[in-house]
Amino acid sequence: MSRSYTVVLEREEVGGFSVSVPDLPGCVSQGETEAEALANVREAIEGYIEGLKADGLPVPEPHTTIATVEVKAA
Repeated sequence: MSRSYTVVLEREEVGGFSVSVPDLPGCVSQGETEAEALANVREAIEGYIEGLKADGLPVPEPHTTIATVEVKAA
């Protein structure tokens, strides 16, 4: 079975990226490049799901979406 989870990439001030998975609380990773961060979070998601299954817990269905909201700056 395949699932697609929304991830949030944030550029760090000191360099690199941090990435979190809103639908999987506590599932986070990082990387020096965006590509590395995405590869690392894919691995983190897989481990997170394996852990849930090993504990007999349900795997959350993806439900988070991302939207951009434009505002006028003062």
